Amino acid sequence: MRPTLRLRLTLLNGVLLVGAGAILVLLAWLLVRDALRPTDELLPGTVVVLADGRSLDAAQWQRQLVDAASAELLVKGLVALLAISVVGVAGAYAVAGRALRPLHQVTATARRLGETTLDQRIGYSGADDEVAELAETFDEMLDRITAAFEAQKRFVANASHELRTPLAVMRTEIDVTLSDDEADAAEYRRMATVVRDASERANGLVEALLVLARSEAQAGRRLGRRTECDLAAGTANALSAVRREVERIKLRVQTSLESAPVVGDPGLLDRLAGNLIENAIRYNHLHGRVWVRTGSDGCRSWLVVGNTGFEVDQADVPGLFEPFRRGGRERTGARGSGLGLSIVRAVCDAHGGTVKVVAQTGGGLEVTVTLPAAEAAPAVTTQEPAARR
Repeated sequence: MRPTLRLRLTLLNGVLLVGAGAILVLLAWLLVRDALRPTDELLPGTVVVLADGRSLDAAQWQRQLVDAASAELLVKGLVALLAISVVGVAGAYAVAGRALRPLHQVTATARRLGETTLDQRIGYSGADDEVAELAETFDEMLDRITAAFEAQKRFVANASHELRTPLAVMRTEIDVTLSDDEADAAEYRRMATVVRDASERANGLVEALLVLARSEAQAGRRLGRRTECDLAAGTANALSAVRREVERIKLRVQTSLESAPVVGDPGLLDRLAGNLIENAIRYNHLHGRVWVRTGSDGCRSWLVVGNTGFEVDQADVPGLFEPFRRGGRERTGARGSGLGLSIVRAVCDAHGGTVKVVAQTGGGLEVTVTLPAAEAAPAVTTQEPAARR
């Protein structure tokens, strides 16, 4: 027999029961031997006349009485102990089996689980005890696994769709142009421009997916690279990169870039600031506003990016962090990969920070990223190997 939990519990109960019974028998034996001392108060040489007419010395009669009583107590006590032990062990085995029955349900459910059976639950309805707590915890874990599995399937489907679209555009343009025998240099140039734009879109999506995977892989664990950097500097660079787009749609940009030292991966932190700035520009309107602030209080450093734009219900804000959501809409065909805020949240998680999004009255969003300041998280400067530079 393998040492199952039921068997171990039964043996433990049996050992405790036999031990307790043996102690009681021994205690009773000692008490009887001490109590049967009737001749201790008689004078030496006293003779006792028994019912059958025999005369015995009182001390001899006492020894015979104590020996007989002790022997009878031991025999009957050991027989009773054996009977109680057998009944107790059998009862303990049955009770342990009944108590552990929900664990078998957990095991059976876990063995049945698969891609098509993630909807199954234990549904324990017994006493509100530790086993019920375990069953409830297992059902809650299955709920989280199911949600993560469904999210993963949606992510794969959306990623496939996003990658297929530019590839389909490129193939269509190439096929149409090549099938036109009268196509001239201008037509081929137009086709090349379309193919280039589609390839840039596919390349941007792949890069965003890699950044997202890299950020999520480092969430909850030590960052592979930790150096001290300033959120204000990364934000300034991101604003400089979108200057032409800002001028094109005539946005008013208000900045207050105070020093915000943090410790982490500079590449991921620059991508975080870049995504927030790009989203604030992309989801804005003509003559709109963008405001950007950075700062630190010694314990925390923060980056605030807000913009005007179309109205977003605060109840829809959590959905903005889902991959391939653009402004709360899924795969609308708008510019961008729809991974911006997903990357922001993953980078914040990897650096032990938080991100908060507030829908603005009249339209637009304000995103606040809070990270531990450099003083609260000392830098561990590392250098990448030469092969990776």
